[in-house]
Amino acid sequence: MRGLTSTGNTTSTMRVIGIETSCDETGIAVYDEHQGLLSHQLYSQVKLHADYGGVVPELASRDHVRKIVPLIKQALLDANCTKDDIDGIAFTKGPGLVGALLVGSSVARSLAFAWDIPAVGVHHMEGHLLAPMLDEPAPEFPFVALLVSGGHSMMVRVDGIGLYEILGESVDDAAGEAFDKTAKLLGLDYPGGPLLAKMAEQGEAGHYKFPRPMTDRPGLDFSFSGLKTFAANTIRSSDQSAQTKANIAYAFQEAVVDTLAIKCKRALKQTGLKRLVIAGGVSANKQLRAEFESMMKKVNGTVFYPRLEFCTDNGAMIAYAGLKRLKAGEQEGLATKAQPRWALDELQAI
Repeated sequence: MRGLTSTGNTTSTMRVIGIETSCDETGIAVYDEHQGLLSHQLYSQVKLHADYGGVVPELASRDHVRKIVPLIKQALLDANCTKDDIDGIAFTKGPGLVGALLVGSSVARSLAFAWDIPAVGVHHMEGHLLAPMLDEPAPEFPFVALLVSGGHSMMVRVDGIGLYEILGESVDDAAGEAFDKTAKLLGLDYPGGPLLAKMAEQGEAGHYKFPRPMTDRPGLDFSFSGLKTFAANTIRSSDQSAQTKANIAYAFQEAVVDTLAIKCKRALKQTGLKRLVIAGGVSANKQLRAEFESMMKKVNGTVFYPRLEFCTDNGAMIAYAGLKRLKAGEQEGLATKAQPRWALDELQAI
């Protein structure tokens, strides 16, 4: 371990391994405080779960066990590092699948103990929220963040790391979950969200008009369950042709994007802020990005996204968030812990 030693006014840089195992992707990264991201490895279990139409928790945990150590070794090799170059380990502590979380937590704590370095548990959604910080230009605080993924949809006012105010969240299905479920209704394979977006590119406007749920009332909460039901009824009563399905996909995607845009515009007006961060798996959607770019130009604001490879779960975002918390003095005890349910606004400010 190099350690954090001080000579005069100079403090040595910190280098952290990030471990992400909250669901069906094993992500490992090495992040250096000054040099930035040195390496990252990502293994997706999509093929493993495809036959079941969704994630099977026990299979996910077993696959993390098989992949995590080889990926750590490869990430260190790619970063031209050894264990002696690592100053801390960050792992996803929650929320997520408890078995998958325990794989990452136990490996992280074991390595930290063996290497005599600190480990810190990271909130998965804080990782997503800070993912745009991995690139330049990074958003400055304060800003409004829209976190949209398969498991979460929430609007957050961000005044600093750990200074989070939940402005609104989904009362039922998350946006990404609605994408995946509607894709399944359209006969698309798992995971269906990206496939639905691709199908929508062949769709035509004007054939179907989907509702924009909860936009006709005050507040910033979301609801996508009814939209999924509307899609199911529309598909059932259609002629089921390829073009019709593409038109339905187009109308569904347009409704989700419009709903998110309306809520974001409302949040920016409510907070008086001009900076918006969109993160999570759904932030990779092309239509969403185009809509938000246009919207933010009209209000003289700026929108930030993670690069595409860091929209979905990854170790880089965990390494970055973990480094910030390790620098602030946070670290875990020897116990292996996972927190499958964990509210974002319970985090401490640093």
